[in-house]
This record gives sequence, C-alpha cells and structure tokens, in this order.
Amino acid sequence: MFRTADDKVFALRDKCPHKGGQLSQGIVHGDRVACPMHDWKIGLDNGLALAPDEGCAASFPIKMEGEKIMLSLTPAEGCPNE
Repeated sequence: MFRTADDKVFALRDKCPHKGGQLSQGIVHGDRVACPMHDWKIGLDNGLALAPDEGCAASFPIKMEGEKIMLSLTPAEGCPNE
C-alpha cells in the first residue's frame, strides 16, 4: 500500500513487472513509484509501467471509510500480466 504526499492511497502487488523487485521498497514521486532494482516507474493508480517501459503490477481497489482503509483482495481488471 502507498500513501502519497497529497494523502491519496493506492495498493499494488509488491512485484515490479520487469524483474520482480519489491515496489514497497521504492520511492514514491507524485502518483508513481520507482522500482528499487532498475528504476522503472509504475503508476500507482493502475499499476502500468511508464513508457518506454512496458508491463503491469496488479492494482487492488481501495475504499476509504474515515480513517479506515478497506482493501479488496481481488485485483482490478486491466493488468494483462496477472
């Protein structure tokens, strides 16, 4: 799970589509996270690698209820590699 500087919350599978690096160990910049292994940028909102890289890390729907974060265990559709 990721929380951005502007307090948005996202959830991605903790695996870069390139070489499987742990995205949770990456650095968040705006609405993307940089994979710590090879610096691929992954969109937090959809899990897609930013061009010129290609691939996808599954994203998981989040619902906020006050301070509670509700996380779906079923990945969102749209990631062809999952």
